[in-house]
Amino acid sequence: MRTTALPPLDLHAHIDIGVPADDLAGLGAVVFAATRSLAEAATAVQRTDTQIIWGVGVHPALARSHTAFDPDGFAGLIERTPLVSEIGLDGSSRIPMDRQRATFRSILDALTRTPRITSVHSHAAHQQVLDELERSPAPGMVLHWWLGDAELTARAVALGCYFSLNAAAARRTPLLDSIPLDRVLTETDHPFGDRSSPTPRPGNTTRVEQSLARHHRTTPEQIRLTAWQNLAALVRDTRCSALLGRRIRSHIVALPR
Repeated sequence: MRTTALPPLDLHAHIDIGVPADDLAGLGAVVFAATRSLAEAATAVQRTDTQIIWGVGVHPALARSHTAFDPDGFAGLIERTPLVSEIGLDGSSRIPMDRQRATFRSILDALTRTPRITSVHSHAAHQQVLDELERSPAPGMVLHWWLGDAELTARAVALGCYFSLNAAAARRTPLLDSIPLDRVLTETDHPFGDRSSPTPRPGNTTRVEQSLARHHRTTPEQIRLTAWQNLAALVRDTRCSALLGRRIRSHIVALPR
């Protein structure tokens, strides 16, 4: 297929669950949308947007997300979506790390039984997150806005992790040197990770593609194709193709092999 036929791929963005479907269709991108709590996720997964994949999230930095977390409720929600987003640990949060770790472990235990493409938050807790992923290995782990050093990044690669990079992360040359291109995905982390963009919106990964293309001495079109091929690998590893929309599956099936 022609690379230009592939829409932009945004592996992590925050979208209000009340935004009309027509507005999201106008983004012209495939967006993996994060939620922050099971209550938000329960509403989000009922939506039928063509190119938006809604995740089941329990944001580690929000107390209410931990308080309302229910393992059985989580297990039920992930039956309805291929995406878990956003989960993890946050070392700068006031929430005790023991509380965060208990929630994270419960989620990872569920994902070892029912794998999903999973967007993992690791702010100021890079080593702790990798410790937990090593303790409960599951396919599909994508480290969102990863800022770990070269040693920790090498460890994450060895654990099988992927990395979703926004414009801020893609400007860090040492980080890009540490991540194999076949583990790279693009994200905006809208509205937090694209504040410097002249047109901040979910799905607008143009600046990320351009930065990665310059670093790897290739074209933005090739970076987009690579991101889609890496997504296809995640879909195969987690065996969640049936939960993707028909249009998204058609893009994956048509990728060059």
